[in-house]
Amino acid sequence: MPLVATDAVVLHVFDYSETSRILRIATLEAGVVAVLARGARRPKSRFGSAVDLFAQGAAQLSLRDGRDLQTLTAFEVTRARPEIGADLERFTGAAALAELMLRFGSEDVNAPLFTTLVSALDTIADALPSGAREAGLAGAWRLVADMGFAPALEACGACDVALAPSADATFSHDAGGVLCTRCARLHAPGRSLPAAARSALTEWLAARRLPELDERDARAHQRLLREFLGHHLADGRSLRAFEVWEHGGWAAR
Repeated sequence: MPLVATDAVVLHVFDYSETSRILRIATLEAGVVAVLARGARRPKSRFGSAVDLFAQGAAQLSLRDGRDLQTLTAFEVTRARPEIGADLERFTGAAALAELMLRFGSEDVNAPLFTTLVSALDTIADALPSGAREAGLAGAWRLVADMGFAPALEACGACDVALAPSADATFSHDAGGVLCTRCARLHAPGRSLPAAARSALTEWLAARRLPELDERDARAHQRLLREFLGHHLADGRSLRAFEVWEHGGWAAR
């Protein structure tokens, strides 16, 4: 039974029996795994506050092949991120990212995906409430890209002809990104993507600045992301945390 030491982030927590908890965590060395934290609910638990949602730390896992539930033997917190839980905008965005990891991540090691998750959660935690949604959108698109589904934004997704940065375009989920004028006529109707929105997506995927969006544009971006996920990744089941993030109440912007 190998013991693996790895950096990890808590994505989901629920109580198990009177003394323990089951966690689903994203790890640098073992992908996304479900683990049992025995005694985590006891007042003097060795885990302390480590099992809080979105906490990051040094985890020790006892792994056994063929088991759906592994064992967490230790977790030393390096960043707790309490700022996420203190604000609805931050929390719902972070929860949507956690859901993406839980639904579409795997036990395969993917260091860039883990690094992107950590960076995205840090950005959400540090963001003002007025910028938390943009931080969530940026993080979600980068996770999608690291899963192998980055949308085509600079060249036509069908014929690969370059598109001018200042040009509006048609976004086709079937084609996996934007289309040139000619290809847009040949494909099923897509969604109009203004140049400013395409620029925002490009900036987010490159982990550069976070464009400031008004309410209408922010919701349009969330809708585009939901549709893209539904087409390329979802298996027919709804993304509940994403729905709360997209349709929940928001602080004044």
